[in-house]
Amino acid sequence: MCLKKSYKILTGSIILALFLPLEVLAHQDISEYEKRLVKLAEQIKKLQTTINKDEKKETSVLSRLDRIGLNKRLIRKEILLCNTRLEKSNKELSSIKQSISQLKKKLEGERQSIEKILVTMYKFGKFSFLQSIFQAKDMGTFISENKHLTLLAQYQQNIISDYQNTLAELNTTEAAQETKKDEISTLIQNARQKKQELDAQERKNKALIQKIKRSRSTYMQTLEELKERSEQLQVFIKNLLKQEVSLPFPLVPLYEKKGKLPWPLEGEIVTRFGIQRHPRFRTITMNNGIEISPGKKGIIIKSVHPGKVVYSDYFKGYGNLIIIDHGMTYYSLYGHCADFLVKKGEFVKSQHPVAFVGDFGSLEGITLYFELRFKTKPLDPLQWLRRR
Repeated sequence: MCLKKSYKILTGSIILALFLPLEVLAHQDISEYEKRLVKLAEQIKKLQTTINKDEKKETSVLSRLDRIGLNKRLIRKEILLCNTRLEKSNKELSSIKQSISQLKKKLEGERQSIEKILVTMYKFGKFSFLQSIFQAKDMGTFISENKHLTLLAQYQQNIISDYQNTLAELNTTEAAQETKKDEISTLIQNARQKKQELDAQERKNKALIQKIKRSRSTYMQTLEELKERSEQLQVFIKNLLKQEVSLPFPLVPLYEKKGKLPWPLEGEIVTRFGIQRHPRFRTITMNNGIEISPGKKGIIIKSVHPGKVVYSDYFKGYGNLIIIDHGMTYYSLYGHCADFLVKKGEFVKSQHPVAFVGDFGSLEGITLYFELRFKTKPLDPLQWLRRR
């Protein structure tokens, strides 16, 4: 199987498995690839810094789960970086192949020119200088032909020199092609290795979740930690209330959309708002939001109402979290995201894509954790979303 075909199969399976956004880059020039690579490198560096800081802190159940989530996100970014390099290398290889084709055509043209000149010179070379004079009708004709022969000889030297230069350029370009093929082969191997690392983290994540669900003591410890994280989020939102937000478009108050808001993600509700009783451990917990498991087409999370993104980053206990301020102290929260499509400070409209659904920090697998709040008070999202 050729390298390019192997690459397409590999990257396709990786993207489907990760729910990761990979823009179609085939029509971008090399400078656009460079910009994207720089951006990904910055994101990877930031994640590595976060992981290093997190490793020096507590080793609680949730922190271990968060660390796995951070490692998974880091590896996904590294895979995306590798995929982008592959796209760039394939484009460069295509350009090299095109150059080789053009050089071969040029070389063939120059070879034919040389052959014609050699044939002509060979024909003239059959006659001696005296024979040329004797066969010339007059001295003027001889001088004219002799000048042409001199010019022909000079032209021959130029053509041969051009041929040699083109041949050298072709050899260099073909060597560059082999180097680029080796580079692509290495990148494919790196992508496969990163995919294996990701699979290992996935297994580690599932094993820890199973331990939480089977062990009462571990589960109770996790509940306590989740309660602490919820209190930290409460404090964070309280601080957000001190910030004034002005939207650059006409605002329909969120309270006027009660029962009419679009769903942030198509799928099935796996945990509901309010008091929940554990069927096995008989514990009681209070959920401030709902969790939605995505359907076949539901991998993109969308804003439920116009507003401003006031938070788009990792938040302990919620994984990758987005908070949107809708004005008049109404907020929507989107947790467990795989990756972001918006950043802090951006303005969004209703149904604007904001993130990809993921399992970062989730005990229920790939889900969206969704909250609505008025000031710091959690609201039941099902009373605000359209009935289905």
